[in-house]
Amino acid sequence: MDKFRMMFQFLQSNQESFMNGICGIMALASAQLYASFEFNCPCMPEYNYAYGIGILVVPAIWFFLLGFVLNNNVSMLAEEWKRPVGQRGKDPTILRYMFISISQRSLIAPAVWISVTLMDGKSFLCAYSMDLDVSQFGNATGHRLSEEQLIRMLAKIPCKHIFDGQHILSREAATRYIRCASQAFGWMFLLLITITAFMIRAIRPCFTQAAFLKTKYWSHYVDIERKMFDETCAEHAKSFAKICIQQYFESVSGEMHRFHGAGDSGKNGNEDNDKHTSEEDKLLGIHAQDDMNKVLWNWHTCKPALSLKKDGLSTDADRNFVAHKFLKTFSCLH
Repeated sequence: MDKFRMMFQFLQSNQESFMNGICGIMALASAQLYASFEFNCPCMPEYNYAYGIGILVVPAIWFFLLGFVLNNNVSMLAEEWKRPVGQRGKDPTILRYMFISISQRSLIAPAVWISVTLMDGKSFLCAYSMDLDVSQFGNATGHRLSEEQLIRMLAKIPCKHIFDGQHILSREAATRYIRCASQAFGWMFLLLITITAFMIRAIRPCFTQAAFLKTKYWSHYVDIERKMFDETCAEHAKSFAKICIQQYFESVSGEMHRFHGAGDSGKNGNEDNDKHTSEEDKLLGIHAQDDMNKVLWNWHTCKPALSLKKDGLSTDADRNFVAHKFLKTFSCLH
């Protein structure tokens, strides 16, 4: 249990590794879910296409949305997008970088689901069995069936136990043909997404690498800043609660001493005072609920400018210029 806790803490500290692990787990889950899923085509002209395409698309959309839900950066992206400008301007390239990063990870599980589904071919067979050309697999003229009856018979091809048109066409040949077409589309889909991923990773360094480094840097900064702000708020809340509880018990203890006439002072008074002072220091001068509410409100509406030196750069334009120049110089070194 301790090793598992240490591994979980490491993944939490490394946000990129944690999200890559989540994406890998979702990809394996999508493949395992399809393996354990019992596919039952309705074998009815009115529902075959909707069911076959639905099995191919709907779970992929669900996995895509689940990838957004499980990604911790979604709330950070929404917060950065909706927050007022205040003293810190909003960079659209950072928001675009964060959204693309989230989308890329969320697309892994849907891509695995679609690939596995096409390779298996059951949904493709269910959706497109009615579009078969009967002349390629059997007797196209001597069956004496109306168009509606022929479509209804073709819709039963995915269902082996209820298919009753073996004298008209070979079900095995038709099934093999459609499954081969499905696997061909599956390989084309895998080839397409692989080439797309390769082109993105290969072409990206050909453009302005300094702009990409700047965007990536400030994206990491927003993530780290949010985490440290949450940790500081949690530490402040802990100290605030501890002092409030101590003051409450001290007041109750004083009232009880006055009531009983006991004047006994604590033996560890100095140590208690030192602990009380250390907790007071953690409050950073904020001792009232209204003051803390004002601090939190100001953090949301008017975040401080990213300029640490009072006599240095003070505007977002200057800060972005220096960051761009630094990252461009760094990229030239490589």
